[in-house]
Amino acid sequence: MRQSAIFISHGSPMNVIDDNPYTRSLKQLGKTLSKPKAILIISAHWATNESVVSVVDKPETIHDFYGFPDSLYLVRYDAPGEMSASMLLAHLTHARIDRRHGLDHGAWSVLVHLFPDHDVPVFQLSIDLSKPASWHYALGKTLSQLRDQGVMIIGSGNVTHNLSDIEPERDAPVVPWAKEFDTAFADALIDHHEKIINYDLPHFNHAHPTLEHYLPILPILGSQKEDEAITTIYEGFQHATLSMRCFQIG
Repeated sequence: MRQSAIFISHGSPMNVIDDNPYTRSLKQLGKTLSKPKAILIISAHWATNESVVSVVDKPETIHDFYGFPDSLYLVRYDAPGEMSASMLLAHLTHARIDRRHGLDHGAWSVLVHLFPDHDVPVFQLSIDLSKPASWHYALGKTLSQLRDQGVMIIGSGNVTHNLSDIEPERDAPVVPWAKEFDTAFADALIDHHEKIINYDLPHFNHAHPTLEHYLPILPILGSQKEDEAITTIYEGFQHATLSMRCFQIG
């Protein structure tokens, strides 16, 4: 069965342990998803200057953040790795194989809500920062082949991500530039992918001073077939400027 491609805005690591409308929406989504053969995660927190695929039998839980409550560092996501699909992806993309990389928090912070039983094999593909946006979008065509083989593709980043412009309070009022960007992005998501690929969105440089949280969007969009709809899973903001918009294809 062809599996879905999903983009998740993951926000603060506190979303792992907080109960809020966003985390409840992910838990509800997980209940509606058909169980995939495996999950491929493209996370903002594994960015390299080449394409790298994790081929690990038992990926460790990486706590790649600082200054949060002790309870957050006790969370483990103990899903197995996926050897055959990861090797196939390495072959299809000519990516380097990494036999040590575990699951960074961009991966496990969303999986704890979507698949809380830790029973679906998981592997990761790094973000290749040396490649242009058009390459990341075209990568989706390759990933579409994995979807046909029962592999769910998840991109994990944020629709907006400027940590120098956030507010401490999770529910602080949304600032105008973030709202304007998110609205334009939502419009382009349906009919104008070229605007997303070309960074032709208002306040883009302010919304993304670096690209690692934006690029995971592109291969998800690129994996869409003509007859597949895009469905918004969640829309809303945290910390005044973080758009938590999530969407699903298929």
